[in-house]
Amino acid sequence: MSPRRPILAFALASLILAGLGLRDWPVDGGRAMIFADRALTDFGVALTAEGPAKLRLLPLPRLALGGVRIAAGPAGPALAEADRLVVEFDPRGLLAGRATIGGLRVEGARLSPDAGAWSQPLARLAQRVRSGATERPRWIALTGARFAGGGDAGDIEVELDWPFWSASAEARASLTWRGVPARIALTHLRPTDIAQGRRSPFTAQMTWPGGSLAADGTAAMPEGAGLPALAGQARFETRSLPETLAWIGRDAPLSLLAGAFSLAGSFETADRSVSWPSLRVGLGDNVLEGAGAVTLVSGTATRLSVQATLAAETLNLAPLMGDLARLLDPEPTPLALAPLTGGDLDLRLSAAEGQIGPVQVQDLAASVLVRDAAIEIALNRARLQDGTLKARLTLESGADPADTEMRVQGSLDRVDLGSLLGEFGTARWMVGPLQGQFSLESNARDSAGLLAHLGGRASLAVEGGAIAGLDLADVVHRNGAIAAGALARRNGRTAFDRAAVTLRFSDGIGEIAECGLRGPSVGATLYGQVSLPERRLRARGDLTLRVPADPSRGLLFEVSGPWDALNAQTLPRGEGAELPSRSGETMLSDPLKLPAALGLTGNARAYAP
Repeated sequence: MSPRRPILAFALASLILAGLGLRDWPVDGGRAMIFADRALTDFGVALTAEGPAKLRLLPLPRLALGGVRIAAGPAGPALAEADRLVVEFDPRGLLAGRATIGGLRVEGARLSPDAGAWSQPLARLAQRVRSGATERPRWIALTGARFAGGGDAGDIEVELDWPFWSASAEARASLTWRGVPARIALTHLRPTDIAQGRRSPFTAQMTWPGGSLAADGTAAMPEGAGLPALAGQARFETRSLPETLAWIGRDAPLSLLAGAFSLAGSFETADRSVSWPSLRVGLGDNVLEGAGAVTLVSGTATRLSVQATLAAETLNLAPLMGDLARLLDPEPTPLALAPLTGGDLDLRLSAAEGQIGPVQVQDLAASVLVRDAAIEIALNRARLQDGTLKARLTLESGADPADTEMRVQGSLDRVDLGSLLGEFGTARWMVGPLQGQFSLESNARDSAGLLAHLGGRASLAVEGGAIAGLDLADVVHRNGAIAAGALARRNGRTAFDRAAVTLRFSDGIGEIAECGLRGPSVGATLYGQVSLPERRLRARGDLTLRVPADPSRGLLFEVSGPWDALNAQTLPRGEGAELPSRSGETMLSDPLKLPAALGLTGNARAYAP
């Protein structure tokens, strides 16, 4: 006999057997269910099936059941109802006469959202691991799963792998959460160490279209009920913090003011809190380092409480100043604090250099406190143009949550006024050390009402300064006219000993209570009103010579118009005079007019770098 014939016969028989082994054979559903249920009983779950059953022998023996219900024990709550369950048996157990499960695949499952229902099977599995039992599923897969009763999660795909030759388990999952796809991966986890109360290494990563979260460290189960205790390194990035928080269904204080955000450093978890002994935060263009902690505080509603102490070499607050400047926009902006106070915040900030709108400061120290329906922002210290600046802003919700009460106070001490004007992008028309203080308050539900109800007091003074580009004594000698070309040449100068102004505000109108200038050659006084809602100034004053030879020489003048287009003209002496006595060059040229930036108009962001 030719040796080829036995080989061909063997190959043909093998193909026949393989074809038979790879085919799904219908079997009795009742007996198949009892056989599979007996294999799952050791893991604390009970199985019932109403659909057809099929058996496949190759490449590994597996049993497929339709219309499956998996429960936590014979009388326990349902864990999952699935369209199909595939049980892969371990050949070694079958050879020993036992139904040992090698793997499970659940298709089209409706999972129970009750976390308590899963506690008994998980505790049973942990007990088996601690006892040293080696019989367990090597892999578990979920496809097309969702939570029963709807919910935010859908399209759940899960793969768990724990090979018998490895102490480490891996998990990969994908799902759609509130319409956004996400992927999760967990590797290097040692379930035996976790079950026996030891710490296990782990590496985890989660990605979604708007950001990512990665962690690498150790994990351990807590002594009582609660979340695992984690420690290690983590990094979180998102292109939009408000969008990410809304996606996960969580709120954070002042999150609406943030944009791109990143966080990285060492962390530790304990029950409902996460502490960051070493922390690096990226907020827009700013990078800060320090330490912090995040805690979930229980109450009528769970709130997120954040504490942090952060420092930076440079800190750019221009975007924040732009948001605050919108409070002065002509268009009403709602002032309700609820969207900004969805959590507690205790933040301490410091920076060697800072940018506040168009102004640069040094040695900055600030704090931000957020509580339920209240915000306090304090600039505790900042060096500004060789002087110091301090300020505090407090916002509180009124009896009506839509109303907001505002209080702001602060002080300036020996600030170089000329350099400050230069930073605002205008000519240095006045120089000297500036000092002052202000205390203002208001109550409104939108930005327009905030200005209309503003009240308080503000005062500014300059000691030993000068007006650059204009000689007021020469203006008096010329009866209010200015020499031709004098403003263009800017060779005039008026030195003064003191210039001061005090404003008392009521319902958005600032009454000029005291305003005067005293110098070696001239003296001036001013009275009138500043309207914040209309952004206009209307004031009158007098300018006189102080030289003994001609003390009676002087003139009356009027300053009026919008803040960014002030006009000053002389008036005739005499009661009731309303018209200017002469034409000629205006007393205030463009370089001497108050720039719009000083009024913090709505386009103040344009002055930020």
